[in-house]
Amino acid sequence: MSDEINLNLDFEDNALLPDLFGEHNRNLARLEQMLDVTIHERGNQLIVVGDPENVNRTRDVLSSLYNRLKKDMIVGSAEVDGAIRMAIDGDQPPHVKESEKKARAALPDTAMVVKTRKKHISPRSHLQAEYLRAIDTCELVFGIGPAGTGKTYLAVAKAVEALTTGEVDRIILSRPAVEAGEQLGFLPGDMQEKVDPYLRPIYDALYDMLPQDQVEKRMEKGEIEIAPLAFMRGRTLSNAFVILDEAQNTTAVQMKMFLTRLGEGSHMVVTGDLSQVDLPHGVRSGLRDAWETLSGVQGIAGIQFTEKDVVRHALVRRIVEAYDNAEKNREDAEIYVKPPRRRPKV
Repeated sequence: MSDEINLNLDFEDNALLPDLFGEHNRNLARLEQMLDVTIHERGNQLIVVGDPENVNRTRDVLSSLYNRLKKDMIVGSAEVDGAIRMAIDGDQPPHVKESEKKARAALPDTAMVVKTRKKHISPRSHLQAEYLRAIDTCELVFGIGPAGTGKTYLAVAKAVEALTTGEVDRIILSRPAVEAGEQLGFLPGDMQEKVDPYLRPIYDALYDMLPQDQVEKRMEKGEIEIAPLAFMRGRTLSNAFVILDEAQNTTAVQMKMFLTRLGEGSHMVVTGDLSQVDLPHGVRSGLRDAWETLSGVQGIAGIQFTEKDVVRHALVRRIVEAYDNAEKNREDAEIYVKPPRRRPKV
């Protein structure tokens, strides 16, 4: 096509190119597929051909990934997809002021890194980057959105980073243990055995960021505490990084109780998915109540993820989109339900 352009990209360090290009050039193939460009390899040079906008996006993605490799960070399929997603999504989120956008231009989203003992984690969407910034700057952050958007994983990563750098003395991780009321007595075993199945996703995230022996040692010392929400009542959580996961399954009373545990020197992150509330019919979700009640309160930030931010398996994103579309169609159908006939006046 006449509007296609050619762009030459040179990379100084040949040793990084196998990881940049991927095994059998699979990373380049992924770029061609997702950004509708053609990439020709010539030694340490790439020639990118295509629509100007997509060529520029390809340049940005490759530059971002190359900079990761220069910092001894890994580049796998997840990192490639994340960089492509951020390039396609475009500029910073719309609510960010122009002055802030200019200030942030010096530090690209992909340059933000959460450092833990086992891995370095960086955002894979602009809203994930906004989420990490909010955690850095606000004492209380709400992360709301569908499964697979990294709400809990990134919060745990920031908590582990804060603990290992000495910013906080302990991590406290909590979830509603049972969807409607946390009634654990019928389960077999002691209290730890009763709550472990409900808290397993949090354990998985911890083991992904710290060696298992360190997790167990820190739990024994009380530096990492994992407990059901009911155990938070009456406590003041100071110098801690506190996370409440699956918060959509709290009541308004439980949520207020939890939020008022925040003490000096602490950070709190509350995560949940308002499309998966398991409370009894008619019981208002504490997460929805807090989200609406605390909007605009100084020191509190709220990030609302969408299906575009799903960074799990690509199929998860399509599943979330399908459910959202089905829900929207149902709502539209309800709007056009024929109204009941009125009785004629006598």
